[in-house]
Amino acid sequence: MTAATDRAVRADDGEDLTVVPRRSPLNLVGIVVLAVLGAMLVHTLVTNDNFEWGVVKLYLNAEAIAKGALLTVELTAISMVLGVLLGIVLAVMRLARSRVLSTSAWAYVWFFRGTPLLIQLIFWFNLSALFPRLSLGIPFGPEFVSGSANAFITPFVAALLGLSLNEGAYMAEIVRGGLLSIDRGQSEAAQALGMRPAKTLRRVILPQAMRAIVPPTANQTLSMLKNTSLVSVLGAADLLHATQIIYSRTYQTIPLLIVAALWYLAMTSVLSVGQYYLERFYRRGDLGASRRRLFPRRRAAEAAGADSPKEVSR
Repeated sequence: MTAATDRAVRADDGEDLTVVPRRSPLNLVGIVVLAVLGAMLVHTLVTNDNFEWGVVKLYLNAEAIAKGALLTVELTAISMVLGVLLGIVLAVMRLARSRVLSTSAWAYVWFFRGTPLLIQLIFWFNLSALFPRLSLGIPFGPEFVSGSANAFITPFVAALLGLSLNEGAYMAEIVRGGLLSIDRGQSEAAQALGMRPAKTLRRVILPQAMRAIVPPTANQTLSMLKNTSLVSVLGAADLLHATQIIYSRTYQTIPLLIVAALWYLAMTSVLSVGQYYLERFYRRGDLGASRRRLFPRRRAAEAAGADSPKEVSR
């Protein structure tokens, strides 16, 4: 009988076992290397005067920086809402039985995921080169509203168009993957109860698919927050553009970039906390099972309080 089998038998008998992992010298080497690198980093940050921490402290709460951060948050929130709504529509179109709808949605996703976001932003900002005037009305009929494209496509509008349309393509694939993760029997059961397809999607499929949709959507929100820095090329007064304006005047590039990085880190950290609780809410039914898998010692301790060893082994 092997040692592993012996341990298993003794565990079935209800005896308390303490499993001690074998220590590896590589772990100690890794800890030493990381400690040395961390000490070098701290030493560089403290002793290198070129970081100009005094300038960082001076501009960290500057009014222009705060306004830029506020615009970054606004762009992120509005673009994500529009992108999620567009993604849901595109995902449903891709899963539709109509070949025209599914092909159109596929073409949209193919184009917007296949071209760089920066090119899309610049394209929307220069839309007036193709259409000097924009109008709203009946196709091939009378126009109700018309005006100059330059007056309508401001840097903020161009940023929203570029970010939300691009995000819609990615969200379409995320939502489609979430919908495909639900067993077909769920929709068949809803149809058997007389529910219409729209109600089945809203009341049965989407609530279950949210468990698979929420984590990548939260990651996309973090990416969107950082991708808003691209709108600085359009002249939109976001966080990065505000820091660029300041260091182009003071020539203090590094400390101002550190200020921007600290703001982005703070905002992404807040979003990460929200992501944690949101994911916890949607997988609350699995928390007990995951805790038992992640904390076997706690499970063994709880089992040790049972009345009989036979009950524990079962």
